[in-house]
Amino acid sequence: MLTSITESIFCCLMGKTTSVVLPVKSSDGKPADGFEFVEVKPGRVLRVRHILPERPATTEAQPEAGSSVHCKRKITVYRNGQLVIENLGDVLHSEILQCQNGDVEQCSTVEVELSDYTTAPSSPDSKPAPPLPTSDQQKPAPPPRRRRRRPKRTVLIDTERCISSCKGTHSDVALFFIHGVGGSLHIWGSQLDFFSRLGYEVIAPDLAGHGASTAPQIAAAYTFYALAEDLRAIFKRYSRKRNILIGHSYGVSFCTFLAHEYPEQVHKVVMINGGGPTALEPSLCSIFQLPSCVLHCLSPCLAWSFLKAGFARQGAKEKQLLKEGNAFNVSPFVLRAMMSGQYWPEGDEVYHAELTVPILLVHGMHDKFVPIDEDQRMAEILLFAFLKVIEEGSHMVMMECPETVNTLLHEFFLWEPDNSKKDAVTMVTASQTTADDATPVQTLAVANSNSSTGTLKVNKPLNK
Repeated sequence: MLTSITESIFCCLMGKTTSVVLPVKSSDGKPADGFEFVEVKPGRVLRVRHILPERPATTEAQPEAGSSVHCKRKITVYRNGQLVIENLGDVLHSEILQCQNGDVEQCSTVEVELSDYTTAPSSPDSKPAPPLPTSDQQKPAPPPRRRRRRPKRTVLIDTERCISSCKGTHSDVALFFIHGVGGSLHIWGSQLDFFSRLGYEVIAPDLAGHGASTAPQIAAAYTFYALAEDLRAIFKRYSRKRNILIGHSYGVSFCTFLAHEYPEQVHKVVMINGGGPTALEPSLCSIFQLPSCVLHCLSPCLAWSFLKAGFARQGAKEKQLLKEGNAFNVSPFVLRAMMSGQYWPEGDEVYHAELTVPILLVHGMHDKFVPIDEDQRMAEILLFAFLKVIEEGSHMVMMECPETVNTLLHEFFLWEPDNSKKDAVTMVTASQTTADDATPVQTLAVANSNSSTGTLKVNKPLNK
């Protein structure tokens, strides 16, 4: 602790942090253990672990054709912040851990609307009550006409997506692992070893200022947009035809960004404890707004707090995992700049609702950073989402329960929808549709809420 205080005083006097992370180059200039250093911008170098397994050309399996899914939905935003989502295409139903393939069910009307309690009738009968008799036999005044709401913004998505099984023997599949604030590529150690042994090509970068990547001493280098452009360069360098993005915590936002920017190349996405579909905005009352020298003095307390909140158990094993994973081992300047640079107003609910890629949501039950309500909200907004909760895990669930997470991810990679049941779905008749439309909305109205995926579609105001 005394050493920490001395270094913080030196930090205040010199105006810079003492711990600056720089890349370590091998003696022969070649990447060791799959580690490479990529210069995404002049003077901005990221360390990347790239494992490309050897695949004999004679035994290489060809990728399967997959199943075509009709992705069609209408997203309407009203001026009062109300969000209405209508799913007009296919709805995927699947239990990832219980069956190999999911079935595709055509959805005639899945309209989600938050009722307007000030104008909605209080009873299912939409007929007005009979007027009371008056002495002068005057006709009662006609009821006021309800003004039709005008949408502020309407987004219509209508596309076909081919979803196929991604095996390790397929040469056109690449897995990208993106960590969050304070982490490094080492937190994915169990996943990188597991999937590389199965034959997958894996790519895991260190964000700027993390791990062995360069740490620029300027706050603008750690904004969301700066880091997103770094990962865009990494993605364009290593991407294949079918790419799967796996993100943790803050890294989920970058996976969402890449999936939105490259919908044809991103095949599937995994979000681990990523939170809800809200626009990013830094908190002005956070402890990370303190000066870097103060944060340096508080670094032992911050590390202890992260251990207590990030793991379900706080024992010697968890401390060793933090040490081996090089997690929460960044300079106070980088930590402060990362937390202050989390500004992404475009990443709201509409932005997430526009995604058509299948997404697996993994949540640790004991996570104290991300409540389960946020991941449930994410599953409600996304078009194709599967939420899985691991009861033994917390925020660092991929380090606490590596076998469970690896199995869950692998089965999601191999999963593909089954169109054989698509033709057997009973279509909704016109009379039933008319009857449903005549029923006034009193509460949250959701159609097809008996889905086994847990992707119940609801809506809330957009203001966060």
